Amino acid sequence: MADSDIFDNIGELVSEERELRDRSVAHMGLSTEERARLRAVEVQLDQCWDLLRQRRALGEYGDDPTTARVRPADEVEGYQS
Repeated sequence: MADSDIFDNIGELVSEERELRDRSVAHMGLSTEERARLRAVEVQLDQCWDLLRQRRALGEYGDDPTTARVRPADEVEGYQS
C-alpha cells in the first residue's frame, strides 16, 4: 500500500466522521449504531496515521517502509499523546 492510498483512506474516513458529527448536531445525537460507527472510524483514523508514522520512520532509517503493518486497535488506542 502506498502513502497515497493511505491518504485516500484517511480522506474517506474524515468525510464519514464529519458527516456523522454533523448528523449528531443536527439531530441532537446519534443512534447506537451511528455512535459505534463513529468510534470505529476514529480508531481506523488513528491506525492510518500510525501506519504513516511507521512508514516514514522506517524510510528515514533506511529500512523498507512497505514492511510497516497496521497495528491492533487496542495498541494504537493505548498510546499516550
